Amino acid sequence: MALLVDPVVVAGRTAPSRVLFGPHETNLGDGRAIGDRHVAYYEPRAAGGAGIVITETASVHPSDWPYERAPLAESCGPGWAAVAEACHPHGTLVLAGLGHCGGQGSSAYSQSVMWAPSRVADVVSRELPMEMEQAEIDAVVEGFAESARSAVASGLDGVEIDAGYSSLLRQFHSGLTNQRDDAYGSDRLRLTREVLAAVRSVVGSAHIVCLRLCCDELAPWAGVTPEHAAEQVALLADRVDLAVVVRGGPFSTSAYRPDGHTSSTFNLELCRRMRDAAAGKVPVTLQGSVVDPDAAQSALDEGVCDLVEMTRALIAEPRLVGLVRQGDSSRARPCILCNQACHVRDNRNPVVSCVGEPRSGHETVEPSTDGRDDLPGDVLVVGAGVAGLECARVLSGRGHRVRIAERADRAGGILRAAAVGPGRERLARLAEWLIAECRIQGVSIETGTEVTAAGLDVARADEFDVVVATGSRPAPLPFPVDGSCVVVDAPTLLATGTAGLPTGAVVVHDPVGGPIGVGVAEWLAGAGLEVSLVTQDQIAGTQLTLTGDLADANTRLQRAGVRRELRAQVRGVEGGRAVLDDVWTGERRQIGCAVLVDCGHRLPEEDLWRQRPDTLRAGDCIAPRSVLEAVLEGRRRAMDIASGAAAGRAPAAAGVAS
Repeated sequence: MALLVDPVVVAGRTAPSRVLFGPHETNLGDGRAIGDRHVAYYEPRAAGGAGIVITETASVHPSDWPYERAPLAESCGPGWAAVAEACHPHGTLVLAGLGHCGGQGSSAYSQSVMWAPSRVADVVSRELPMEMEQAEIDAVVEGFAESARSAVASGLDGVEIDAGYSSLLRQFHSGLTNQRDDAYGSDRLRLTREVLAAVRSVVGSAHIVCLRLCCDELAPWAGVTPEHAAEQVALLADRVDLAVVVRGGPFSTSAYRPDGHTSSTFNLELCRRMRDAAAGKVPVTLQGSVVDPDAAQSALDEGVCDLVEMTRALIAEPRLVGLVRQGDSSRARPCILCNQACHVRDNRNPVVSCVGEPRSGHETVEPSTDGRDDLPGDVLVVGAGVAGLECARVLSGRGHRVRIAERADRAGGILRAAAVGPGRERLARLAEWLIAECRIQGVSIETGTEVTAAGLDVARADEFDVVVATGSRPAPLPFPVDGSCVVVDAPTLLATGTAGLPTGAVVVHDPVGGPIGVGVAEWLAGAGLEVSLVTQDQIAGTQLTLTGDLADANTRLQRAGVRRELRAQVRGVEGGRAVLDDVWTGERRQIGCAVLVDCGHRLPEEDLWRQRPDTLRAGDCIAPRSVLEAVLEGRRRAMDIASGAAAGRAPAAAGVAS
């Protein structure tokens, strides 16, 4: 029986584990090159035991420029060499991701027409590409070959050819986008075979050629189906050394890497079918929200796959494979499948990161929290939300004696309370992991404990460091509400449940347009309540476009029976009716409202800090934001104290946000 941590031989090269760190957008590029930040990002995953690292997919031809910092293969040689030099000492194999996005790319940066098999406008951009002639096809084939030549010359172990959800090669495979009447239309695999042959002629049999293959476009009326894909795998299996099974296409881009509303290991049966089609000719890799080591091992045990891609899990916890090998998998920081910091293909160009491990992607700018301080001291952390827990975890790990005081009856803060309803259960895992790590390291967590400024004075707070992480409180509603309805803020409702609510219509007031309003509405509808979601936007949950969940979220709301009041602002509640104004026309209307759930912005709970501004503070008590900022600031305040201890002096007082 193969174990997840066992070595595996691919094309004569031995990877130290069966875990693959797959290609993904990072926005770490130095221009269009693989840069120093890439190297610093990949090396910890190799050190942590990843068997194969595939670098961010590089465009094989200048006609492809899908996002601003997308690597261009002709500029990546030195960067690839640096990644190989950093990862090879750990035994990890490194492959260069190579691809072309074709009609699913962007002309925003190249200011040139996009290339595609046929004149079919992209579903998302609505831009019409040019139909490739033989000259463009030849240029793409040559681009793959020359890119592969550069990769192996740079010391890499091989290449991965992208025929996945947003690739030009997949577009040739699919009836959705390939409507040609020439040989590339009658034989839709022809271009892929030409690319694979050209690459193989360059890299030879001593280097790995991997194929990332879309095996279900989720568009059965014309797209690639599992039946088509099984035939393709059978035809291509003896041409490659490794295959990665993925899904998604122009109508289902979010299906490639969905958030927690989609079950983990969702490609299990698809991968099993493709491995059967491969008939032992090529090792097959399972991809698709595989973030739990036990689930990955089960897939291997069941013969679903030969390797497992665990990209998001390794973003959250670079040490994952090593911890599994040591029998300490429970100490691996969990991926909660939120997509809030690692999904970076958007117009803000954010750098890849993780809400639970904010050093990911920022290895060159955020200091490591490892090490022990020369003069550890006593620290009181006020508040056991994720900011306070992370602060305590880091400090206790560095040798400090830490006590957390939490006025609520349990630790975990809003994140733990929000882990309610379909797709949100995983949110609690990060809070639970932080609590467990604190306890393992000897942190005292005292719940039901109120800390006051007077109490700090009596306790001679000058003898210990204090970090205030008291979180947030509801903001006053910007409109009048009479006594005809019950008003409750979202965190309170999620923590206490629906049992005490009066019967009647529920209005979810969502001026933010993020995951909270949508999640609360979906949860309440699932409990059988009549729910209306009010938003000033033209679509519910507009901020979910950043995590890839926007279309899916609106589908879920519709199926749940949630009434979406779009382009609307609540002007007040009177007589059991919410008064709404259309933000465009000013037209006024009313809807039933026995309960109003406020999902608006909150205010910092800063009373303690205002009375003791000499203390450090972190998280929502500065400004309520996301989990990422809370964890990051908790960590930074811990390192502020650690730097003071290392220098043999008290840290400077700081109420700054970062």
